[in-house]
Amino acid sequence: MNNKEIKIAVVGLGYVGLPLAVEFAKKYKVIGFDISKTRINELNTGHDSTLEVSDDDLFAVLSMKSTKGLELSNKYEVLAECNIYIITVPTPVDKNNRPVLTPLLRSSETIGKVLKQGDIVIYESTVYPGVTEDECVPVLESVSGLTFNKDFYCGYSPERINPGDKKHTVTKIKKVTSGSTEEIGEVVDNLYNSIITAGTHLAPSIKVAEAAKVIENAQRDINIAFVNELAKIFNKLNIDTHSVLEAAATKWNFLPFKPGLVGGHCIGVDPYYLAQKAQEVGYHSEIILAGRRLNDSMGEYIGTEVLKLMVKNGIPVKNAKVLMLGITFKENCPDIRNTKAIEVYKTLKSFQMDVEVYDPWASKKEVKKEYGLDMIDSLESNFYDTIVHTVSHNEFLNLNLNSLKNNNAVVYDVKGNLNPLLTDKRL
Repeated sequence: MNNKEIKIAVVGLGYVGLPLAVEFAKKYKVIGFDISKTRINELNTGHDSTLEVSDDDLFAVLSMKSTKGLELSNKYEVLAECNIYIITVPTPVDKNNRPVLTPLLRSSETIGKVLKQGDIVIYESTVYPGVTEDECVPVLESVSGLTFNKDFYCGYSPERINPGDKKHTVTKIKKVTSGSTEEIGEVVDNLYNSIITAGTHLAPSIKVAEAAKVIENAQRDINIAFVNELAKIFNKLNIDTHSVLEAAATKWNFLPFKPGLVGGHCIGVDPYYLAQKAQEVGYHSEIILAGRRLNDSMGEYIGTEVLKLMVKNGIPVKNAKVLMLGITFKENCPDIRNTKAIEVYKTLKSFQMDVEVYDPWASKKEVKKEYGLDMIDSLESNFYDTIVHTVSHNEFLNLNLNSLKNNNAVVYDVKGNLNPLLTDKRL
């Protein structure tokens, strides 16, 4: 296919799908599909509330009327004119940390309704090895009545979006690609190579590409779990963890990970997908799940450490006025999905503290809907017994904390990014 023949559908217009759709739309005709009418209406105004795409870039591709540009819809029928389908829907876990493939399978059903001879379906959602061919392909075949690798084909190119990162954007991150046949692998690789300036890596199979993605985040999770465990040990030894890490980092091959809360839709979720698949084939993960358990426990640990610090400084715990700075899962990003800051909040509330949360990046409406939490609008005229710095937004780094504190108030710095002279303890 040449550029004029290629028409791409991007299914799912969140943190991953929208930036990808916009980049493809600069070169091809793209239909962006999302089941949320609210999301489609928002994007059609030329604004992205996730802040991953600028208003100027979004407006530019929406305004194109030739063989390039972006059209947005929540009606699946418009997808019938496409010949390449890229699925970028979430892959969460349930309350028992078991993979939930429902969004992926429903998206496959939607594409199956419009699938035609020669079409290619590419998955970007993070999964365990085998999901594309063993779970999604049967749905595509069943709904479409077509035969895999005879009538239609598949590819897998895992997303590597880093929410809030304006340096490592979609085109500047090397892309792993794969296809269900050798020839389709080349087609998929060439397609992404046409927009990814950082280049691509063509994996030998879809399962290899799926496995590569899921271990990327599992590796980070384990490394962070290690330094979180160090933080617990050094806290008992009365040693500042960040000072230890700074000293160790002078060695050329020391990995510079920091302790903290590990949430979000990737690192806090993906290792469970790998562990689940391992269990299905008879292997019970030790390191992967141990790292997950440790990282999942950090919110409660931090809340308890704050309590100890307050008691040590003679601050009455019950009804103490506490300020939490940040509720998103990471700094300088509005994403609140699977944020572990909420675990800090719940722990402090369980000690009957009066906790207020301030986050200039998070949507008050979304936080209320997701966590039942009412955030405060500003920091004016508030005096606190304790301040907990949970998310390292730029706006917090130069705050005049003394103007927010009562006389004997304490400051606990989870991220270790505040001026040490203004804090009482760092994780």
